[in-house]
Amino acid sequence: MQEVLSTRVLSTNFSFHRKPFVMTMPDGFEHYLLRLQTDGRCRAVIDGKLSLLQPGDLLLYKPGQPYELRIEDELNPQGDSLVESGDYNIFFKGDWVDDWYQARKRPTRMRIPLDDRYLGLFRQLVLEQRRLSNTYPEISVYMLRILCLEIDRLLSEQPSTTPKAYLAHRMKNYIEENASSMFKLEDVASHVDISVSRAVHLFKEAFGTTIMQYTLEVRLDMARERIIFSPMSLEDVAETSGFASYTYFHRVFRSRFGVSPKQFRQDHMPSS
Repeated sequence: MQEVLSTRVLSTNFSFHRKPFVMTMPDGFEHYLLRLQTDGRCRAVIDGKLSLLQPGDLLLYKPGQPYELRIEDELNPQGDSLVESGDYNIFFKGDWVDDWYQARKRPTRMRIPLDDRYLGLFRQLVLEQRRLSNTYPEISVYMLRILCLEIDRLLSEQPSTTPKAYLAHRMKNYIEENASSMFKLEDVASHVDISVSRAVHLFKEAFGTTIMQYTLEVRLDMARERIIFSPMSLEDVAETSGFASYTYFHRVFRSRFGVSPKQFRQDHMPSS
């Protein structure tokens, strides 16, 4: 517990600006800063250069790193000029954070998908810090650690920060989060605002498999876990794992695992 409490979440906020705003900190902050751009556009100093930020840009500043943020008139995708910028920001410190930061080379900016996996952690951290009676401060610390480790996982899975790699990983995340429901190729492509043919090409280039084959693998793994760990009927397992019919599920399950779903469940029943 002492190790957990040596890490502290100092403040968490969601900010939304509709008026020009400038913050300049030549000597940086005393603590670490995570800042996630969620809406609109702004500019920040990254590696000595004032760079445009868009939704999905995550900034990580270490103590003492120069910081400058400018929210001014920007052209939106429709060509309109407006001031609009929204972001989550978290200030934190601690021995665990120092070790985490130094464990690998970390870019000041990276791209992350704006989905519930990441946004949910930011939201929950804000809510925890707003509690008037926070008798369990370690909850915020554990959530911060999870967020930091999620960033590590994203960096390891997405070593390239090119636009193509970013789109491919957004599609992968969409599949993993929606595998239990039935969707089409058009839905995956629409999620990242590209054509179906481009989506198919980018996904195959990034992961060496097709969108639908990867979807099938995710659904089969989901079904396997439910067969072992839940009391659901096999028909319900198939339906809640995203399969349109039990017949199809039975066929692809046997092809993947070498036995029928019924036999698989029997083989993995706990011995009395």
